[in-house]
This record gives sequence, structure tokens and C-alpha cells, in this order.
Amino acid sequence: MRYSSLLVSAIIMASAGCSVAPKPSQPALHDFGAPYLQYENGTFARPAVTVTAPKWLRDNRIRYRLLYAAPTRVRFYALDRWIAPPPELFEQHLIAGAKPLEYLLNIRLMDFEQQFEASDRARVVMRFYLEAYAPDSKRQLGAHEFHLQQATQTPDAAGAVMAFAGLVRQAESRIQNWLAGLPESGQPDIASEP
Repeated sequence: MRYSSLLVSAIIMASAGCSVAPKPSQPALHDFGAPYLQYENGTFARPAVTVTAPKWLRDNRIRYRLLYAAPTRVRFYALDRWIAPPPELFEQHLIAGAKPLEYLLNIRLMDFEQQFEASDRARVVMRFYLEAYAPDSKRQLGAHEFHLQQATQTPDAAGAVMAFAGLVRQAESRIQNWLAGLPESGQPDIASEP
């Protein structure tokens, strides 16, 4: 009888402890912020943009690397995530905020991470390869590799998210500037940023 009482007491305590214990917090979900929407005759201008990436960039974890301690090890923030994988977010941001385009754009996202040069100093980096095609003939009009980086205001997940939002806007502006310089005809323009 005594063992039964102890067993019942233990079960009650365990079940009470389970219901009183704090639940683990869910990760905060982030995107790049609302894009500035362009309208054409009262409708959205929807350019044809496709963003692809290697398998390791197709999840929603926010990556960082400690260059000063373990430069080959990729780490992830536990309590902060992208609401969708970066290639998908980048594609949707470009589509939603783009000016009317007369090109088909294929973008390969190659780097997208936060890098710590020291424990109190970080930057975000983004590298992608862009190909522009004529929509009627599918002829390649140009290709360009972009290397972008921006320092974070704080060396943490919040700093990374804010810096990536700025970097994506910078990428959008650089893409528009590069497209404006494409030749209308003749040889394709294939270049890379230093």
C-alpha cells in the first residue's frame, strides 16, 4: 500500500511538473521587409525572375561563420530563422519590388551568410550570378557575378537580419543599374565584380 501511494504521488508530481514547466520558445521568423511595390496601369509589374541555390542554402536557417576561431565551420542561430529559404525570399522580393523588366532573369545564389571577423565585429555577405535573357528569343543578353557585403550594426542574429535586408535592397539596385547598361543588340555582356 505504501509503495502504491508513493507511486501515485510520483505520477501526480511528474504530470504536474510537465504542465508547469515553461515551453521552449519558438524561433522568431524574419524576412527582408516589405518591398516597395511598383505599379503599371493599376496592376503589379511581374518580371520573370528565377532564383536557384545549392542545397545547403535552401533551408530557412540563418547561417554564420566565426572567421577568427573556426573559419570552416558553419553555424546556425537557434532562435532566429528566415520565414522561407533565402533563394525564395530573394526571388519574391525581386518580383514584388521590381520595375517593369524586358528580360528573363536567372539568378544563382552562391553565398548568403554572416561572417564574424572578431567576437564583436561581423558582416553579411551575398554572392550571386545573374543571367539576363531576351524574353522573345531566349537569347542571353548578358551575365554578371555580384559580390556584396555589409557590416552589421550588432554582432548577433538581429544585426544579421537588418544587414541582410539592406543588402537585398542593394542587390536589387545593382541589378537594375546593370540591366540598364545592357546592350540592346550585339555581343552579350559577361562580367564579374572585383
